[in-house]
Amino acid sequence: MQMSDKRKVIDTLNDLIETCKDGEYGFRASAEQVKSESLSPTLNARAEDCRSAAAELRTQVLQLGGDPQEGGSATGAMHRGWVAVKTKLTTYDDLAVLEECERGEDTALASYRKALDTDLPPLIRTVVERQYEGARRNHDQVRRLRDTLRAAR
Repeated sequence: MQMSDKRKVIDTLNDLIETCKDGEYGFRASAEQVKSESLSPTLNARAEDCRSAAAELRTQVLQLGGDPQEGGSATGAMHRGWVAVKTKLTTYDDLAVLEECERGEDTALASYRKALDTDLPPLIRTVVERQYEGARRNHDQVRRLRDTLRAAR
């Protein structure tokens, strides 16, 4: 692989690492905000999924000779701030927290789709595709939880 191609792959993976870290922080913050004791473990489990995905991507970056991204993005920091503000404004309403989680997962899915639109080596593409499917499962689970809360109102 040429150096410029390797740099593009590393940049793509680092973007996904930021996305994963944003998801981890967002889910952990959300788990702290919800009132329902049954939601908190689910959101913490999704945070752990994001943490594991970031670690796997960091390994790929290191194998390519790059420096892995260590933190989340500025956009993610704003999203995490918005989760805190919105939930406070709605008196820590669990539905609002889940809506924000779903919005965050929409962003994650878009990041993974963008990565899959790039030219990735086959082994890395396999990792990214598998993680994309995990993000989709997270999104769908959060949506189901949100829909259940809406229906209960």
